[in-house]
Amino acid sequence: MQDLFGIKELLEAEASEVLSGGLKGLEKESLRVTTNGKIAQTPHPKAWGASLTHPFITTDYSEALPELITPPSENTGDALIFLKDLHHFLYQQMEEDEMLWCASMPCAVSNEKVIPIAEYGSSNIGRMKHIYRLGLDFRYGRRMQAIAGVHFNYSVPEKLWDLLRNSRGDNNKINAKSFKDRGYFGLIRNYCRMSWIIPFLFGSSPVVCKSFLSGNTSRFKKFLDGTYYLPYATSLRMSDIGYKNKNQSALKISYDSLDSYLYSLKKAITTPYPEYEAIGLYDGPKRIQLSTNVLQIENEYYSSIRPKRSDSSGQKPSSGLRSYGVEYVEMRGLDVDMHNPYGINFDSLLFCEAFLIYCLLERSPLISEKELRSIEYNEITVALRGREPKLLLNNEQLGKPQTLANWIHEIFEKMMPICELLDGEKKEYTLALNRLKETVIDTDLLPSAKILEELNEKKLEFHSFALELS
Repeated sequence: MQDLFGIKELLEAEASEVLSGGLKGLEKESLRVTTNGKIAQTPHPKAWGASLTHPFITTDYSEALPELITPPSENTGDALIFLKDLHHFLYQQMEEDEMLWCASMPCAVSNEKVIPIAEYGSSNIGRMKHIYRLGLDFRYGRRMQAIAGVHFNYSVPEKLWDLLRNSRGDNNKINAKSFKDRGYFGLIRNYCRMSWIIPFLFGSSPVVCKSFLSGNTSRFKKFLDGTYYLPYATSLRMSDIGYKNKNQSALKISYDSLDSYLYSLKKAITTPYPEYEAIGLYDGPKRIQLSTNVLQIENEYYSSIRPKRSDSSGQKPSSGLRSYGVEYVEMRGLDVDMHNPYGINFDSLLFCEAFLIYCLLERSPLISEKELRSIEYNEITVALRGREPKLLLNNEQLGKPQTLANWIHEIFEKMMPICELLDGEKKEYTLALNRLKETVIDTDLLPSAKILEELNEKKLEFHSFALELS
């Protein structure tokens, strides 16, 4: 795609109309727990509807892990209101001694078998979804699968695609589907390059319960007997004890193009993996995996962003993408915001929209092997010690290491014109970006720092702290 500032001049005349109107949606997971903080053992409440078919209320990995889904909306506020309404409905239909856990990281999991795997009935698709989850248990363990997060879905406005095609003179050279696919994969590559910014700004999991670590506490500092942390961590959810799992560390999924992405995913789904072959497909008569390959299905790949399109006629995600192209991206790096009753705040969503537009418009070369290693280093480093003073990250586009503070300052400067173009009368995008700038200047204002500060002030175990907030 074009450089950002080559685009800016083209947008000035009709900027707001062209940039606004992208569709936004949310997917928010929360563990269902009892009032003493233990993971609920009751099934997904019938009053919530069938988890297999309900469009807005389903389950993720566990019967105790509901996932709330909002429909696509042009207005960010509408998406947030819908999410609030879903929460209110859930609580009206929930057992009195149960509630939603307000944190990404689960507690009270010394025995991970207390995490009940989701059931979807006896239909073929329902059985498949359950067996897939059994496979995840054998491959990664249930603790990892019980981690909750928030996904932000975004679809680029059609008018922006039209403007970009006209500005490139590509109307007669490339069809609309191919142009969009190229654009979305440019966005995805840039998001990967800068994905560390999300846990830095919004990470809310700098601390975990001892039970989650299964005794592997040597890397962590002890806060109280049952609580461990890292002093500069932002999002342990996005670290190697969370989704950066060693089992998938060797996966090299390509974001060069839609074709290369689908090819590398297919290779992972069809390539046998010795460790999973040793587990086998059956435990006695019981089927426990869909396959013994590197991935059972496409969604097993835990990427921080995915190209997506709406499900159609029961097709596999890859078939829909191949036939109809990318419709939107799913941004998966957000922790559940512990201090917000709905797990996400308005400023975060405004930033994510502007940031994804920036990723679309900025120049986006292909990712080399060297840059991929830097991307992985930056992601894990910021998750584990993102608030460390003068932290250096590898900026391959710059050609040398750069302090996180300087890099984020450059990103914010380039995002500011986009926020101004997105702004309505309330200047919401600009104000949100300026408020986030303050947290970069004073990292004690970041959510991860505030959580550690509150724990220290109250001298509470993380379990007790999260239970009180929940």
